[in-house]
Amino acid sequence: MTQTASHDQQSHAEDKRKNLSILRELHQFIQPHKYKVFAALLALIVTAGLTLAVGQGVRMLIDNGFSRQSQSDLTTAISFILTITILIAIGTFFRFYLVSSVGERVSADIRLAVFNHVIDLHPSYFEEKGSGDIMSRITTDTTLLQSIIGSSFSMAMRSALLGSGAIIMLFATNIKLTIIVLASVPLALLPILFYGRKVRALSRRSQDSMAEVGSYAGEAIEHIKTVQSFNREQQEKQSFAIGVERAFEVGKERVKQRAILISGVIVIVFGAISGMLWVGGNDVIEGQMSAGDLGAFVFYAIVVASSFANLSEVMGELQRAAGATERLIEIIQVRSLIAVPESTEILLPEEKNDVTFEGVTFRYPSRPETPALNNLSLTAESGKVLALVGPSGAGKSTLFELLQRFYDPQAGNICIGGVSIRQMATFYLRDEMAIVPQQPALFSNNVYHNIRYGNPSATDEEVVAAAKKAHAHEFILGLPDGYMSFLGDKGVRLSGGQRQRIAIARAILKNPKILLLDEATSALDSESEHYVQKALEELMEGRTTIIIAHRLSTIQHADKIAVFDAGELVDTGTHQQLLNTCPIYKRLVKLQFKDSA
Repeated sequence: MTQTASHDQQSHAEDKRKNLSILRELHQFIQPHKYKVFAALLALIVTAGLTLAVGQGVRMLIDNGFSRQSQSDLTTAISFILTITILIAIGTFFRFYLVSSVGERVSADIRLAVFNHVIDLHPSYFEEKGSGDIMSRITTDTTLLQSIIGSSFSMAMRSALLGSGAIIMLFATNIKLTIIVLASVPLALLPILFYGRKVRALSRRSQDSMAEVGSYAGEAIEHIKTVQSFNREQQEKQSFAIGVERAFEVGKERVKQRAILISGVIVIVFGAISGMLWVGGNDVIEGQMSAGDLGAFVFYAIVVASSFANLSEVMGELQRAAGATERLIEIIQVRSLIAVPESTEILLPEEKNDVTFEGVTFRYPSRPETPALNNLSLTAESGKVLALVGPSGAGKSTLFELLQRFYDPQAGNICIGGVSIRQMATFYLRDEMAIVPQQPALFSNNVYHNIRYGNPSATDEEVVAAAKKAHAHEFILGLPDGYMSFLGDKGVRLSGGQRQRIAIARAILKNPKILLLDEATSALDSESEHYVQKALEELMEGRTTIIIAHRLSTIQHADKIAVFDAGELVDTGTHQQLLNTCPIYKRLVKLQFKDSA
């Protein structure tokens, strides 16, 4: 075991919630289905009582049927046992159906609650937690809970009820023998308490290691072309095998601890039953109790033993449930760092949509030492075009992140029309913006869905009109199913230029007040760029537009150009002004036009 794994196990063992109390967190999801749970409990109590009644049928069978050698008494005893068995079967059907359906419903509710919560979290959370780990919690952990709520909880309650009822019947049948059986109970609890704690810690580690394996596989498959391009297949196989083997070792250790737990309880309990049979057998021989009473006592003792054996096995499952619940509750309890304003009625101004950055300083949570922006003050005037230029990593994209409130700056303020964006509900803020990124994000759905993502209520005709303006209509018609063609994972079936035109059509369809362009024509050929540039010029008309420019030839006619370097605003002005006053801008222009030449 590695030092890290040892440390993780120790930290989990010291967790104040190392027992099953974490499962109480599931109450909020089970409570809405309390009537079904109550009906299942009622069926459980009835079937437990009927099962205990079988012991009396065994006593009647031995004392009346066998001992008296009476055929009528034998028939009566067998009929009694058969009737009880049929009633148990009916009760078990209702119990199993009700509990399993609640398990399915609760699992679906938890999965939905986790996803709904995750999708509203701040982006920096996903810098710390990989998407593979999150998906493992939403799928694997909730599926585990579904199985446990629908089965293991029911088994645990059934075993507890039967065990308790059987102990009462043991006292009613023979006190001396009951004391012998109960003397083994503390011994049976010892492995449950000792190994149960180990099983839970290992269950958590097992689920974490499986999440890591899934995340690694997902990343390799996502970048399969890069993997194959660099001939890294064998190395990826070896790395994945190491991860799988590590997860296997943790799982094997968990199974070993559970096996020790179950076998230890079985040896202790059935050892006690053997001792009880020896004492009870002597009492029957000496005439101190009837054979029927001993038979009934043995039946109840076996019920107690099997109940404890089931409980020890179910405890392992409940420990896994505790680990899964803890991982899910961890996500649900994460609070977004983007504060929601108390009043959500503040909207963007209807007319004036100027964007102002006032003394903004920002550091990414993953890089707290280095400011991405340092004391930035800049204004994008309403209805005009502001272009952002500068070397890679200068802080241009960070402006877009802050403007959409994916992050909040550590200092300074951002206003639209004089209103701080912190006072606006993020829904209304982002609803008035549209962004066309350099690397568009497309979904593995059809063309209609991807373009309509900008405006879900748009008609098919409006989608087609937006595609025509983005110069995408022609190539879309050339796809196998036209606008109904599925684009594959992340739009893999389209070229880079085609994906960008789909993203532009999406922005056109949204019809925003503020337009954010991250060099939206960078992946287009010359002919397509000509048409799309015209569409963008029409789209920018009357809108506040901020452009991140990589090709300076596309922003020479911008109303204002802001030059960035290392998170600092170096200079602002028109193209001609900056050529005369800004050495950095002049150098960038010289390099680009030299390359073009």
